Amino acid sequence: MTTTTAPTLVTSEDGTQIAVFVSGRGRPLVLVPGTTSDHTTWRLTVPLLEPHVEVRAVDRRGRGASGDGPRYSLAREFADVAAVVDAAAAEHGGPVDLMGHSFGGNVAFGAAARTPNLRRLVLYEGWPVPDLADRTAAPGTLERLDELLARNRPEELLETMYCDLVHLSDGEIAQLRSAPTWPARVAAAPTVPREVRAFGEQAFDPSEAARIGVPVLLLVGEESPDDVRADPGTVAAALPDARVEVLPGQAHMAHLSAPEVLAAAVLDFLGD
Repeated sequence: MTTTTAPTLVTSEDGTQIAVFVSGRGRPLVLVPGTTSDHTTWRLTVPLLEPHVEVRAVDRRGRGASGDGPRYSLAREFADVAAVVDAAAAEHGGPVDLMGHSFGGNVAFGAAARTPNLRRLVLYEGWPVPDLADRTAAPGTLERLDELLARNRPEELLETMYCDLVHLSDGEIAQLRSAPTWPARVAAAPTVPREVRAFGEQAFDPSEAARIGVPVLLLVGEESPDDVRADPGTVAAALPDARVEVLPGQAHMAHLSAPEVLAAAVLDFLGD
């Protein structure tokens, strides 16, 4: 089993360097983290995947070891992940798998229709929502995030986002704060307002879903509120080949609270 301590850099179409951390062996599985996270958010899940797949954990633009561009858009994020998938497929010699969590799931969904090199797609509570009300921030929330960023209060910005938008419990937020990855989340805080805005504007388009011809697994936490679950049945019905699986006893952070449950579901799907 091999692990890279330094990232592989993939150049996206706008020239931005995207960092990818490679470990394990087997068919590549590209992992895309959510808002505030970098590749280390998968630290508990990756060891369970490495014996079965070659993990390629991404730092999305604007965080970790990746670069950024002067202008932000979801389309640029889609292109980033498509470039990582294409690079992995070229090295592997065939199509590869892709998984995204939360905002990273939205990005993976958008990338999936932009590459011919995908074999299977896993989305964990991250896809364009059929009802934009599920991603509409309460009045004043975005302004509050902007204010906290302007006042250089990144930790308070993160807590506000986790509480008001992701609906994490006080215990879940405390778990994040006590984790060794908290400093990386704080460093990524400046990207939060732009991603929250993008998240709230990405409406579900059935015609785009129809272009994703590979098998898709939509994972939802049994304990997640409806707006976080975001109507997976409607999304699955529009995809040519999709199924929904509920993670028992979990909410939005199973990769941290129950990595063995998440890894088992992912590996079962990839091994079908």
